Amino acid sequence: MPRNPILHCTLALLATMLSSASLHSQAVSLQEQLNAQYKTVRMTGNGTVVVDAGTVLSVQKGGIISVPWAAVVKCSAKFESNTLRPSTGFCAGMMKNVSQYFQKGNKVYPLKIEVNPDKAKISFQVVSCDSCNGVDPATGMKGEVVFQFAKGYLEKAGAGEVEDTIGQVFAISNDDQQGQGGQDNQGGGNQGGGDQQAGGQDQQQEPQNIQLGMTTDQVTQALGAPQKTVNLGAKQIYVYKDLKVTFLNGKVSDVQ
Repeated sequence: MPRNPILHCTLALLATMLSSASLHSQAVSLQEQLNAQYKTVRMTGNGTVVVDAGTVLSVQKGGIISVPWAAVVKCSAKFESNTLRPSTGFCAGMMKNVSQYFQKGNKVYPLKIEVNPDKAKISFQVVSCDSCNGVDPATGMKGEVVFQFAKGYLEKAGAGEVEDTIGQVFAISNDDQQGQGGQDNQGGGNQGGGDQQAGGQDQQQEPQNIQLGMTTDQVTQALGAPQKTVNLGAKQIYVYKDLKVTFLNGKVSDVQ
């Protein structure tokens, strides 16, 4: 049978479009997943009033300079090859009189996350959670760490791997997990019962309970409603406390 040139060109064009859409989805996927994992804070009052609290993080390493909310410069620290390099030189000297260092264990909120695959880096801005740290009046001090990766790494790395790297500097705090649990247990009876319910939820959230090919309804029936969801068209991500479930066309395709 002779080849239909119009049909051939149409199929080739469709394949190109699908490939382009797939690459675009992968390019934005890491940014979307990080935004889902680390909820950014919304603040007003020169960074002293929290409008919508973000994920509470605990600083794991010293050496991160914080500057006042209104400051334009950031004096970013750099994390590369498992080593945090504090900002030094002109920026640190210029801000010396108004800056301070976040201490290990200080609580902060994510303020802005920017993924730059071309430069293989992630800029991670945070602001002090003054109420968590018992600081009154609030200061609204902010800082930034640039996570530098090997060239091409971010184009193929999974979100879990990247989050493990970020977690060496900013770990999700127990305060955030307890706060979520407290909201879930409001009006739910005594504290012991709440702890038992939370324990039951943790057991339900074990990855081995989820299998490839399960539908979204089957997953929510097993794990309950997700804490966060990311919708990328045919691809969806359900974010739970201890794992993330990825669906493709409504069925489980990956669990992290």
